[in-house]
Amino acid sequence: MDKRKVITAYRRGFISMQECAQILGIDSVQIMGMMNDPDLQEPSRVMNKLPMNK
Repeated sequence: MDKRKVITAYRRGFISMQECAQILGIDSVQIMGMMNDPDLQEPSRVMNKLPMNK
């Protein structure tokens, strides 16, 4: 499963932090670092940050 989808599910409240960590196979301390990783943001948020080609 795509890590971004799991993290998005956590951020939207569909799963708990413990469930998120379990799905990703990491511990709760590591998950906190992943929450701040800009590469793992929701695709729509990342797309809004990209410059538009004109």
